[in-house]
Amino acid sequence: MKRLRSDIPRASKKEIFGWAMFDFANSTYTLLIITVIFPVLFTTVIVGDAEQNYRLGNLLWSVALAVSYFLVVLSGPVFGAIMDYSALKKKFLFYSYALTVASTGFLYFVEPGMVVLGVTLLIISNFAYAIGENFIAAFLPSLGPPKDLGKISGFGWALGYVGGLVAAGFVIYFLGEPTAGNFDRIRWVGPFTALFFMITAIPTFLWVKEPGARKELPTQETFFSVGFKRLGETLRMITKFKDLAIYLVSVFFAMAGVYIVVSFAFIYGDQVVNWDESVRIMMFVIVQITAAIGAFLFGYIQDKIGAKLTYNFTLILWFLGVLGIWAVTDITTWLNTSFNTNFEAQYVFLWIGIVAGISLGSSQSASRALVGIFTPEQKSAEFFGFWGLSNKIAGVFGIIGLGLLQAEFGLHQSVLFCAFVFLVALLVCFFVNEKRGEAAADDFQAQQKGDY
Repeated sequence: MKRLRSDIPRASKKEIFGWAMFDFANSTYTLLIITVIFPVLFTTVIVGDAEQNYRLGNLLWSVALAVSYFLVVLSGPVFGAIMDYSALKKKFLFYSYALTVASTGFLYFVEPGMVVLGVTLLIISNFAYAIGENFIAAFLPSLGPPKDLGKISGFGWALGYVGGLVAAGFVIYFLGEPTAGNFDRIRWVGPFTALFFMITAIPTFLWVKEPGARKELPTQETFFSVGFKRLGETLRMITKFKDLAIYLVSVFFAMAGVYIVVSFAFIYGDQVVNWDESVRIMMFVIVQITAAIGAFLFGYIQDKIGAKLTYNFTLILWFLGVLGIWAVTDITTWLNTSFNTNFEAQYVFLWIGIVAGISLGSSQSASRALVGIFTPEQKSAEFFGFWGLSNKIAGVFGIIGLGLLQAEFGLHQSVLFCAFVFLVALLVCFFVNEKRGEAAADDFQAQQKGDY
């Protein structure tokens, strides 16, 4: 029977919590392996080209992440179309989860100088993690009507940052710094991340229901052939979802900036700001707490004022925050000269981290929720596959772009590229009409016959 999106009942608290627990679980990978611990370990210890200011390590790090995101670009939309047709979202999610856990655990065996093994495992684990982001997001439109998706998405992101804070707190306290002298302890960051992810994601598979109904395959068809056909049909009807298409262009530029910040922020603090270990820990705590607050608070705000307006506001915050990162030394000098103070740049950097943290949580939550608002249930995995495609092409573009720029001009000056892509994302989003995009999804769903 037909079901309008406004008629979708809000899922039970247990199911929403189970869905959000995957954010709680996988944020540990993002934080420990992509942002805080392993990038520093990889660039300064495993590659360790200190005499070249770690430019080779930074470039290899960029290439590894870019390749993994490119693999998601190639596979995401097709997998999404297959999942929508086959009603196998949970099975695909489980496969990505299992591959992430296994490949992350094997990072233990990467020792200084073992660059090829490190790059290979990073590509595999980040591909599995990133494609899993698409898969878990595809459940969002079935968890409630469009008016509730901001709160639900925000709750997931907020819980994710809490998970990251818990896991990273353990690593920082028990495993210590990502340095050569501490390598025998800090190498356990891979197995710990894998174990944490494996255990804390269990509620997702216990409580989240498989949305949709599985269809029988036509004669002489496979799920892959059907997936490619559905993908072709969607591309042919793209004009019906033009606001989603325009929005995904904006997401491309916005997420290019986010991936740059996530992948290089702590490398920047280490190599440019030259922060102390205690300041690095404080930055981590500040970003996690403010990101959780930003995701949760803005989830409610966007359901009140609209997801597009909320998303645009977060882009402005990002633009200002990145300019602050670039100018942190000049800002510190100005403060000390103007107010006769004696601030250090690393502590001013912490204040900029508050802006970055709020921007990080709120922009990611708003981005996912707005795709959900533009998505009919019958196309949820497929459209979130396109969302993932836009995200991951952005990752390739942003990370490789910054990697090449920093190899030529240094990391400090290259950060301006990040501010530029946030500005472009804001300009593109002005052409998105939220109400029109939501109406297109409602019309499509109303025209479909009872597959859901």
